Amino acid sequence: MLSSMPGLKPVAVGGAEFRTTHWSVVLAASDGEAAGQQALEQLCQTYWYPLYAFVRRRGYDPHEAQDLTQEFLLRLIEKKSLQSVAPERGRFRSFLLAALKNFLINEWSRTQRQKRGGGRQLISLDEQTAEARYRIEPVESATPETLFERAWAETLLDHVLALVAREYRESGKTELFDELKPFLCGEKGSATYAQIAARHAISEGAVKMAVLRLRQRYAALLRAEIGQTLESPAEIEEEIRHLRARVANTRRTP
Repeated sequence: MLSSMPGLKPVAVGGAEFRTTHWSVVLAASDGEAAGQQALEQLCQTYWYPLYAFVRRRGYDPHEAQDLTQEFLLRLIEKKSLQSVAPERGRFRSFLLAALKNFLINEWSRTQRQKRGGGRQLISLDEQTAEARYRIEPVESATPETLFERAWAETLLDHVLALVAREYRESGKTELFDELKPFLCGEKGSATYAQIAARHAISEGAVKMAVLRLRQRYAALLRAEIGQTLESPAEIEEEIRHLRARVANTRRTP
């Protein structure tokens, strides 16, 4: 289930109902209103890893990358730097990457790093998790920008999968989800439909329907989550095509 925020109104997209995007709330409240700050913190909390991966690929060591990422996000949230952002800037990921590049070029020095944060941590960065993820990134000579976008897409897919898993867990169907999950991408699981049906005392047809519903739910949540990072819901399909292209060689998406 997607998290909701006070004051967000549903909008219709392709016959489905979506909530007003977090990014549009950020832009609308760029004068520092609480709703915009809360929305920005939520987006940053979800999508900090692609920023870390970008900084690492620029040549910084793990500790420097964590410091830089944390400081960038703190400044972004605390200093209300969105006041000059025009709605036509569109995608949250594009804004973040441009802002990070500017931060790395113009606003960082060793003295500033020593003064980092003052004990503030609005965004929780797990250094061990970040570096573990970075170590399994493809070794090819991808540019920092390419790595950022691929990491963004992978983070998005993992986040949506976690949302679906939570729904199944809250419905007491965690075991069923674990068995159906491999079929999300059309792959064969460790068990056949017949074996799953026997274990859960349902028909094989019911298992096939459960897989279909899982794929449909994942696709719906994927579109809704992507919508959280866009100014206009009309851009969702274009964004999906763009992100699919970034992970085409590493992961299939439902």
